[in-house]
Amino acid sequence: MQRRTFLQHIAGTAVAAATAEQVWGVDARPPRILLRSSWQVVNIGDIAHTPGVLALLERHLPGAEVRLWASGDLTEEVAAMVQRRFPGLQIVTGSLGKTGQASNAALQEAIDWCDFLLHGSGPSLVAANDVATFVAHTGKPFGVYGITYGGGTPAQVDLLSRARFVYFRDTVSLAKAKSDGVAAPVMEFAPDGAFACDLRNDTAAEAFLAAQGLEPQQFVCCIPRLRYTPYWLIKPGRALDAQRDARNREMEEHDHAPLRAAIASLARETDLKVLVCPEDMTQMEVGQRLIVTRLPEDVRGRVVWREKFWLTDEALSTYVRSAGLFGLEMHSPIMCIGNGIPAIVCRFEEQTSKGFMWRDIGLGEWLFDADDAERMQEFVPTVLQMATDRAAAAEKVARAQKFVRERQEASLRVLRDAVRAS
Repeated sequence: MQRRTFLQHIAGTAVAAATAEQVWGVDARPPRILLRSSWQVVNIGDIAHTPGVLALLERHLPGAEVRLWASGDLTEEVAAMVQRRFPGLQIVTGSLGKTGQASNAALQEAIDWCDFLLHGSGPSLVAANDVATFVAHTGKPFGVYGITYGGGTPAQVDLLSRARFVYFRDTVSLAKAKSDGVAAPVMEFAPDGAFACDLRNDTAAEAFLAAQGLEPQQFVCCIPRLRYTPYWLIKPGRALDAQRDARNREMEEHDHAPLRAAIASLARETDLKVLVCPEDMTQMEVGQRLIVTRLPEDVRGRVVWREKFWLTDEALSTYVRSAGLFGLEMHSPIMCIGNGIPAIVCRFEEQTSKGFMWRDIGLGEWLFDADDAERMQEFVPTVLQMATDRAAAAEKVARAQKFVRERQEASLRVLRDAVRAS
Protein backbone atom coordinates (compact mmCIF):
# COMPACT_ATOMS: atom_id res chain seq x y z
CA MET A 1 0.00 0.00 0.00
CA GLN A 2 1.43 3.40 -0.97
CA ARG A 3 2.09 5.90 1.82
CA ARG A 4 -0.66 8.32 0.68
CA THR A 5 -3.23 5.51 0.44
CA PHE A 6 -2.19 4.20 3.87
CA LEU A 7 -2.58 7.62 5.48
CA GLN A 8 -5.96 8.13 3.83
CA HIS A 9 -7.07 4.73 5.14
CA ILE A 10 -5.94 5.57 8.69
CA ALA A 11 -7.65 8.97 8.54
CA GLY A 12 -10.84 7.41 7.18
CA THR A 13 -10.83 4.80 9.92
CA ALA A 14 -10.46 7.48 12.59
CA VAL A 15 -13.34 9.49 11.18
CA ALA A 16 -15.53 6.38 10.99
CA ALA A 17 -14.72 5.50 14.58
CA ALA A 18 -15.57 8.99 15.77
CA THR A 19 -18.84 8.89 13.88
CA ALA A 20 -19.63 5.45 15.30
CA GLU A 21 -19.19 6.79 18.83
CA GLN A 22 -21.53 9.66 18.02
CA VAL A 23 -24.17 7.31 16.63
CA TRP A 24 -24.07 4.47 19.15
CA GLY A 25 -22.36 5.99 22.19
CA VAL A 26 -18.85 5.61 23.56
CA ASP A 27 -19.54 2.56 25.70
CA ALA A 28 -22.21 0.92 23.57
CA ARG A 29 -21.62 -2.42 21.91
CA PRO A 30 -21.80 -2.03 18.12
CA PRO A 31 -25.12 -3.30 16.77
CA ARG A 32 -25.14 -6.63 14.94
CA ILE A 33 -27.05 -6.88 11.66
CA LEU A 34 -27.65 -10.05 9.70
CA LEU A 35 -28.32 -9.15 6.06
CA ARG A 36 -30.40 -11.73 4.18
CA SER A 37 -29.54 -11.16 0.54
CA SER A 38 -27.62 -12.54 -2.49
CA TRP A 39 -30.45 -14.30 -4.29
CA GLN A 40 -28.60 -15.65 -7.32
CA VAL A 41 -25.41 -15.13 -9.31
CA VAL A 42 -26.56 -15.59 -12.91
CA ASN A 43 -27.41 -11.88 -13.13
CA ILE A 44 -25.03 -9.03 -12.30
CA GLY A 45 -27.98 -7.00 -11.06
CA ASP A 46 -29.02 -9.63 -8.55
CA ILE A 47 -25.41 -9.70 -7.40
CA ALA A 48 -25.39 -5.88 -7.07
CA HIS A 49 -28.18 -5.80 -4.47
CA THR A 50 -25.85 -7.09 -1.77
CA PRO A 51 -22.79 -4.79 -2.12
CA GLY A 52 -25.18 -1.90 -2.59
CA VAL A 53 -26.93 -2.45 0.74
CA LEU A 54 -23.59 -3.20 2.41
CA ALA A 55 -22.27 0.15 1.15
CA LEU A 56 -25.33 1.92 2.56
CA LEU A 57 -24.83 0.27 5.94
CA GLU A 58 -21.15 1.18 5.89
CA ARG A 59 -21.98 4.81 5.11
CA HIS A 60 -24.98 5.39 7.34
CA LEU A 61 -24.47 2.96 10.22
CA PRO A 62 -20.75 3.38 10.96
CA GLY A 63 -19.36 0.85 13.35
CA ALA A 64 -22.25 -1.58 12.96
CA GLU A 65 -21.19 -5.21 12.59
CA VAL A 66 -22.73 -6.88 9.57
CA ARG A 67 -22.81 -10.48 8.40
CA LEU A 68 -24.29 -11.73 5.14
CA TRP A 69 -26.74 -14.61 5.00
CA ALA A 70 -26.53 -15.57 1.33
CA SER A 71 -28.49 -18.01 -0.77
CA GLY A 72 -26.98 -21.39 -1.52
CA ASP A 73 -25.86 -20.73 -5.09
CA LEU A 74 -23.37 -18.03 -4.04
CA THR A 75 -20.12 -18.91 -5.78
CA GLU A 76 -16.60 -18.51 -4.43
CA GLU A 77 -15.85 -16.06 -7.24
CA VAL A 78 -18.75 -13.76 -6.37
CA ALA A 79 -18.07 -14.04 -2.62
CA ALA A 80 -14.43 -13.08 -3.20
CA MET A 81 -15.48 -10.09 -5.31
CA VAL A 82 -17.76 -8.79 -2.55
CA GLN A 83 -15.15 -9.41 0.14
CA ARG A 84 -12.52 -7.45 -1.78
CA ARG A 85 -14.76 -4.43 -1.32
CA PHE A 86 -15.76 -5.37 2.25
CA PRO A 87 -12.72 -7.07 3.83
CA GLY A 88 -13.57 -9.22 6.79
CA LEU A 89 -17.22 -9.67 5.83
CA GLN A 90 -18.44 -12.98 7.19
CA ILE A 91 -20.74 -14.88 4.86
CA VAL A 92 -23.00 -17.74 5.86
CA THR A 93 -25.43 -19.84 3.85
CA GLY A 94 -28.05 -22.39 4.77
CA SER A 95 -31.67 -22.52 5.85
CA LEU A 96 -33.85 -22.77 8.92
CA GLY A 97 -35.94 -25.83 9.64
CA LYS A 98 -39.51 -25.69 10.91
CA THR A 99 -38.22 -25.93 14.46
CA GLY A 100 -35.98 -22.91 13.95
CA GLN A 101 -32.80 -24.97 13.87
CA ALA A 102 -30.23 -23.81 11.30
CA SER A 103 -28.93 -26.27 8.73
CA ASN A 104 -25.34 -25.62 9.80
CA ALA A 105 -23.40 -24.32 12.78
CA ALA A 106 -22.19 -21.12 11.11
CA LEU A 107 -25.71 -19.99 10.28
CA GLN A 108 -26.94 -20.88 13.75
CA GLU A 109 -24.15 -18.86 15.32
CA ALA A 110 -24.98 -15.86 13.10
CA ILE A 111 -28.65 -16.03 14.05
CA ASP A 112 -27.81 -16.22 17.73
CA TRP A 113 -25.27 -13.39 17.31
CA CYS A 114 -27.39 -10.81 15.52
CA ASP A 115 -29.64 -8.13 16.99
CA PHE A 116 -31.57 -7.40 13.81
CA LEU A 117 -32.41 -9.18 10.55
CA LEU A 118 -32.46 -7.05 7.40
CA HIS A 119 -34.01 -8.46 4.22
CA GLY A 120 -32.25 -6.81 1.30
CA SER A 121 -33.46 -5.58 -2.07
CA GLY A 122 -35.11 -8.00 -4.45
CA PRO A 123 -38.05 -8.74 -6.75
CA SER A 124 -40.22 -9.71 -3.77
CA LEU A 125 -39.88 -10.77 -0.17
CA VAL A 126 -37.57 -13.43 -1.59
CA ALA A 127 -36.64 -15.05 1.71
CA ALA A 128 -40.13 -14.96 3.23
CA ASN A 129 -39.84 -18.46 4.68
CA ASP A 130 -36.46 -17.73 6.29
CA VAL A 131 -37.73 -14.44 7.73
CA ALA A 132 -40.93 -16.01 9.08
CA THR A 133 -39.04 -18.84 10.77
CA PHE A 134 -36.42 -16.46 12.15
CA VAL A 135 -39.09 -14.23 13.70
CA ALA A 136 -41.13 -17.13 15.09
CA HIS A 137 -38.19 -18.76 16.85
CA THR A 138 -36.01 -15.82 17.91
CA GLY A 139 -38.49 -13.01 18.49
CA LYS A 140 -35.85 -10.62 17.16
CA PRO A 141 -36.86 -7.59 15.04
CA PHE A 142 -36.50 -7.37 11.28
CA GLY A 143 -36.92 -4.89 8.45
CA VAL A 144 -37.26 -5.04 4.68
CA TYR A 145 -35.30 -2.76 2.37
CA GLY A 146 -36.11 -2.04 -1.28
CA ILE A 147 -38.38 -4.79 -2.63
CA THR A 148 -41.04 -5.02 -5.30
CA TYR A 149 -44.43 -6.27 -4.15
CA GLY A 150 -47.03 -7.66 -6.52
CA GLY A 151 -49.31 -9.27 -3.98
CA GLY A 152 -49.00 -11.89 -1.29
CA THR A 153 -50.77 -14.52 0.74
CA PRO A 154 -52.46 -13.59 4.03
CA ALA A 155 -49.43 -15.04 5.83
CA GLN A 156 -47.05 -12.82 3.84
CA VAL A 157 -49.21 -9.75 4.44
CA ASP A 158 -49.10 -10.52 8.15
CA LEU A 159 -45.33 -11.05 8.07
CA LEU A 160 -44.67 -7.75 6.30
CA SER A 161 -46.97 -6.00 8.77
CA ARG A 162 -44.80 -7.26 11.63
CA ALA A 163 -41.63 -5.69 10.20
CA ARG A 164 -40.24 -2.56 11.87
CA PHE A 165 -40.25 -1.02 8.40
CA VAL A 166 -40.84 -2.04 4.79
CA TYR A 167 -39.29 0.00 2.02
CA PHE A 168 -40.57 -0.63 -1.50
CA ARG A 169 -38.38 0.10 -4.50
CA ASP A 170 -41.27 1.46 -6.57
CA THR A 171 -44.41 3.33 -5.58
CA VAL A 172 -46.65 0.92 -7.51
CA SER A 173 -45.55 -1.77 -5.03
CA LEU A 174 -46.15 0.55 -2.09
CA ALA A 175 -49.70 1.28 -3.23
CA LYS A 176 -50.40 -2.41 -3.83
CA ALA A 177 -49.12 -3.36 -0.37
CA LYS A 178 -51.30 -0.76 1.27
CA SER A 179 -54.36 -1.92 -0.68
CA ASP A 180 -53.63 -5.51 0.42
CA GLY A 181 -53.62 -4.46 4.05
CA VAL A 182 -49.90 -4.52 4.80
CA ALA A 183 -49.57 -2.30 7.86
CA ALA A 184 -45.95 -2.06 9.03
CA PRO A 185 -45.21 1.01 11.19
CA VAL A 186 -43.11 2.52 8.38
CA MET A 187 -44.02 1.86 4.75
CA GLU A 188 -42.36 4.11 2.21
CA PHE A 189 -40.51 4.26 -1.10
CA ALA A 190 -36.76 3.75 -1.07
CA PRO A 191 -34.68 3.01 -4.18
CA ASP A 192 -33.23 -0.41 -4.91
CA GLY A 193 -30.07 -1.07 -2.91
CA ALA A 194 -28.13 -1.57 -6.16
CA PHE A 195 -28.05 2.22 -6.67
CA ALA A 196 -25.31 2.26 -4.03
CA CYS A 197 -23.21 -0.51 -5.58
CA ASP A 198 -19.65 0.74 -6.08
CA LEU A 199 -17.70 -2.41 -6.97
CA ARG A 200 -14.85 -1.94 -9.42
CA ASN A 201 -12.50 -4.03 -11.54
CA ASP A 202 -10.79 -1.29 -13.50
CA THR A 203 -7.94 -3.51 -14.70
CA ALA A 204 -10.26 -5.98 -16.42
CA ALA A 205 -12.49 -3.25 -17.85
CA GLU A 206 -9.60 -1.24 -19.26
CA ALA A 207 -8.05 -4.33 -20.82
CA PHE A 208 -11.35 -5.29 -22.47
CA LEU A 209 -12.00 -1.80 -23.80
CA ALA A 210 -8.49 -1.50 -25.18
CA ALA A 211 -8.72 -4.88 -26.90
CA GLN A 212 -12.02 -3.87 -28.52
CA GLY A 213 -10.96 -0.39 -29.56
CA LEU A 214 -13.47 1.32 -27.27
CA GLU A 215 -12.31 4.68 -25.92
CA PRO A 216 -13.66 6.20 -22.68
CA GLN A 217 -16.82 8.26 -23.20
CA GLN A 218 -16.84 7.32 -26.89
CA PHE A 219 -19.22 4.36 -26.71
CA VAL A 220 -22.72 3.58 -25.47
CA CYS A 221 -23.81 0.28 -23.89
CA CYS A 222 -26.87 -1.66 -25.06
CA ILE A 223 -28.43 -4.59 -23.18
CA PRO A 224 -30.86 -7.05 -24.80
CA ARG A 225 -33.44 -9.17 -22.99
CA LEU A 226 -36.11 -11.77 -23.71
CA ARG A 227 -39.54 -11.41 -22.16
CA TYR A 228 -38.78 -14.25 -19.76
CA THR A 229 -35.28 -15.19 -18.65
CA PRO A 230 -34.68 -18.73 -19.99
CA TYR A 231 -33.38 -20.12 -16.73
CA TRP A 232 -33.73 -23.61 -18.18
CA LEU A 233 -30.59 -22.84 -20.19
CA ILE A 234 -28.40 -21.81 -17.27
CA LYS A 235 -29.70 -23.46 -14.10
CA PRO A 236 -29.10 -27.19 -13.69
CA GLY A 237 -32.27 -29.23 -13.41
CA ARG A 238 -34.56 -26.43 -14.59
CA ALA A 239 -37.04 -27.79 -17.12
CA LEU A 240 -37.97 -25.99 -20.31
CA ASP A 241 -40.99 -23.74 -19.84
CA ALA A 242 -42.65 -24.20 -23.22
CA GLN A 243 -45.19 -21.41 -22.72
CA ARG A 244 -42.57 -18.83 -21.75
CA ASP A 245 -40.22 -19.99 -24.48
CA ALA A 246 -43.00 -19.52 -27.04
CA ARG A 247 -43.72 -16.02 -25.74
CA ASN A 248 -40.02 -15.15 -25.97
CA ARG A 249 -39.90 -16.25 -29.59
CA GLU A 250 -43.11 -14.43 -30.40
CA MET A 251 -41.84 -11.07 -29.09
CA GLU A 252 -38.08 -11.20 -29.66
CA GLU A 253 -38.08 -9.31 -32.97
CA HIS A 254 -40.67 -6.81 -31.74
CA ASP A 255 -38.57 -6.04 -28.66
CA HIS A 256 -35.14 -5.84 -30.27
CA ALA A 257 -35.94 -3.95 -33.45
CA PRO A 258 -36.02 -0.62 -31.55
CA LEU A 259 -32.62 -1.37 -30.05
CA ARG A 260 -31.18 -2.01 -33.51
CA ALA A 261 -32.77 1.21 -34.77
CA ALA A 262 -31.16 3.17 -31.93
CA ILE A 263 -27.78 1.57 -32.64
CA ALA A 264 -28.07 2.43 -36.34
CA SER A 265 -28.92 6.03 -35.46
CA LEU A 266 -25.90 6.32 -33.17
CA ALA A 267 -23.60 4.75 -35.76
CA ARG A 268 -24.78 6.94 -38.62
CA GLU A 269 -25.29 10.25 -36.85
CA THR A 270 -22.48 10.30 -34.27
CA ASP A 271 -18.88 9.19 -33.82
CA LEU A 272 -19.89 6.86 -30.99
CA LYS A 273 -19.55 3.10 -30.99
CA VAL A 274 -21.94 0.67 -29.28
CA LEU A 275 -21.13 -2.17 -26.90
CA VAL A 276 -23.77 -4.91 -26.84
CA CYS A 277 -23.33 -6.53 -23.44
CA PRO A 278 -25.16 -8.82 -20.99
CA GLU A 279 -26.81 -8.44 -17.62
CA ASP A 280 -27.47 -12.16 -17.24
CA MET A 281 -25.80 -15.32 -18.51
CA THR A 282 -28.29 -15.88 -21.34
CA GLN A 283 -27.94 -12.49 -22.97
CA MET A 284 -24.67 -12.92 -24.87
CA GLU A 285 -26.43 -15.25 -27.32
CA VAL A 286 -29.47 -12.98 -27.41
CA GLY A 287 -27.35 -9.95 -28.22
CA GLN A 288 -25.51 -11.66 -31.04
CA ARG A 289 -28.57 -13.30 -32.60
CA LEU A 290 -31.15 -10.53 -32.26
CA ILE A 291 -28.95 -7.44 -32.51
CA VAL A 292 -25.48 -7.86 -33.97
CA THR A 293 -26.21 -10.30 -36.81
CA ARG A 294 -29.31 -8.35 -37.89
CA LEU A 295 -27.64 -4.95 -38.15
CA PRO A 296 -27.07 -3.32 -41.56
CA GLU A 297 -23.56 -3.78 -42.94
CA ASP A 298 -22.69 -0.09 -42.61
CA VAL A 299 -23.54 -0.21 -38.91
CA ARG A 300 -22.09 -3.54 -37.83
CA GLY A 301 -18.48 -2.31 -37.93
CA ARG A 302 -19.25 0.25 -35.23
CA VAL A 303 -20.61 -2.36 -32.82
CA VAL A 304 -18.74 -4.54 -30.34
CA TRP A 305 -20.33 -7.74 -29.04
CA ARG A 306 -19.40 -8.90 -25.52
CA GLU A 307 -19.35 -12.67 -25.97
CA LYS A 308 -18.40 -13.67 -22.41
CA PHE A 309 -20.32 -13.10 -19.20
CA TRP A 310 -18.82 -10.76 -16.64
CA LEU A 311 -19.25 -9.98 -12.98
CA THR A 312 -20.66 -6.83 -11.47
CA ASP A 313 -17.32 -5.17 -10.76
CA GLU A 314 -16.02 -5.36 -14.34
CA ALA A 315 -19.40 -4.39 -15.76
CA LEU A 316 -19.67 -1.32 -13.55
CA SER A 317 -16.09 -0.30 -14.34
CA THR A 318 -17.10 -0.47 -18.00
CA TYR A 319 -20.35 1.44 -17.57
CA VAL A 320 -18.64 4.37 -15.82
CA ARG A 321 -16.34 4.71 -18.83
CA SER A 322 -19.26 4.87 -21.26
CA ALA A 323 -21.35 7.76 -22.54
CA GLY A 324 -24.53 6.04 -21.35
CA LEU A 325 -26.62 2.90 -21.53
CA PHE A 326 -29.97 1.79 -22.94
CA GLY A 327 -31.80 -1.49 -23.27
CA LEU A 328 -34.37 -3.88 -21.88
CA GLU A 329 -32.86 -4.51 -18.44
CA MET A 330 -33.20 -2.69 -15.13
CA HIS A 331 -30.22 -3.14 -12.84
CA SER A 332 -27.46 -2.03 -15.18
CA PRO A 333 -29.34 1.28 -15.56
CA ILE A 334 -29.71 1.41 -11.77
CA MET A 335 -25.96 1.01 -11.30
CA CYS A 336 -25.32 3.60 -14.01
CA ILE A 337 -27.50 6.28 -12.43
CA GLY A 338 -26.07 5.49 -9.00
CA ASN A 339 -22.61 6.15 -10.41
CA GLY A 340 -23.42 9.22 -12.50
CA ILE A 341 -23.98 7.66 -15.93
CA PRO A 342 -27.17 8.30 -17.98
CA ALA A 343 -29.38 5.28 -18.68
CA ILE A 344 -32.64 4.61 -20.50
CA VAL A 345 -34.98 1.79 -19.41
CA CYS A 346 -37.38 -0.03 -21.72
CA ARG A 347 -39.81 -2.40 -19.95
CA PHE A 348 -42.72 -4.65 -20.92
CA GLU A 349 -45.80 -6.16 -19.33
CA GLU A 350 -44.15 -9.44 -18.29
CA GLN A 351 -41.80 -7.61 -15.92
CA THR A 352 -42.64 -6.60 -12.37
CA SER A 353 -43.42 -2.99 -11.52
CA LYS A 354 -39.77 -2.27 -10.69
CA GLY A 355 -39.31 -0.27 -13.90
CA PHE A 356 -41.62 2.41 -12.57
CA MET A 357 -38.92 3.44 -10.10
CA TRP A 358 -37.51 5.45 -13.06
CA ARG A 359 -40.63 7.57 -12.89
CA ASP A 360 -40.36 7.67 -9.09
CA ILE A 361 -36.83 9.10 -9.15
CA GLY A 362 -37.64 11.72 -11.78
CA LEU A 363 -36.49 9.91 -14.92
CA GLY A 364 -39.86 9.34 -16.54
CA GLU A 365 -38.55 10.76 -19.83
CA TRP A 366 -36.08 7.86 -19.91
CA LEU A 367 -38.69 5.16 -19.22
CA PHE A 368 -40.32 3.40 -22.17
CA ASP A 369 -43.02 0.74 -22.49
CA ALA A 370 -42.14 -1.67 -25.30
CA ASP A 371 -45.84 -2.48 -25.68
CA ASP A 372 -46.84 1.15 -26.24
CA ALA A 373 -46.31 1.78 -29.96
CA GLU A 374 -46.94 5.52 -29.73
CA ARG A 375 -44.50 6.00 -26.85
CA MET A 376 -41.86 3.86 -28.59
CA GLN A 377 -41.76 6.33 -31.48
CA GLU A 378 -39.75 8.55 -29.14
CA PHE A 379 -37.28 5.83 -28.15
CA VAL A 380 -34.63 6.31 -30.86
CA PRO A 381 -34.65 10.15 -30.66
CA THR A 382 -34.35 9.93 -26.87
CA VAL A 383 -31.36 7.56 -27.03
CA LEU A 384 -29.68 9.84 -29.56
CA GLN A 385 -30.34 12.92 -27.44
CA MET A 386 -29.04 11.22 -24.28
CA ALA A 387 -25.81 10.29 -26.03
CA THR A 388 -25.18 13.62 -27.75
CA ASP A 389 -26.49 16.27 -25.37
CA ARG A 390 -24.11 15.38 -22.57
CA ALA A 391 -24.84 18.48 -20.48
CA ALA A 392 -28.60 17.90 -20.40
CA ALA A 393 -28.13 14.19 -19.66
CA ALA A 394 -25.73 14.94 -16.83
CA GLU A 395 -28.22 17.37 -15.33
CA LYS A 396 -30.97 14.73 -15.37
CA VAL A 397 -28.67 12.21 -13.74
CA ALA A 398 -27.61 14.66 -11.05
CA ARG A 399 -31.22 15.41 -10.11
CA ALA A 400 -32.05 11.71 -9.93
CA GLN A 401 -28.93 10.99 -7.87
CA LYS A 402 -29.82 13.74 -5.42
CA PHE A 403 -33.31 12.35 -4.92
CA VAL A 404 -32.00 8.77 -4.54
CA ARG A 405 -29.45 9.81 -1.95
CA GLU A 406 -32.02 11.79 0.01
CA ARG A 407 -34.27 8.74 0.15
CA GLN A 408 -31.35 6.53 1.09
CA GLU A 409 -30.38 8.85 3.93
CA ALA A 410 -33.94 9.08 5.26
CA SER A 411 -34.55 5.34 5.08
CA LEU A 412 -31.23 4.49 6.71
CA ARG A 413 -32.09 6.82 9.60
CA VAL A 414 -35.16 4.69 10.19
CA LEU A 415 -33.04 1.54 10.06
CA ARG A 416 -30.52 3.10 12.45
CA ASP A 417 -33.28 3.91 14.94
CA ALA A 418 -34.73 0.41 14.64
CA VAL A 419 -31.34 -1.19 15.22
CA ARG A 420 -30.62 1.11 18.15
CA ALA A 421 -33.94 0.15 19.73
CA SER A 422 -33.12 -3.53 19.35
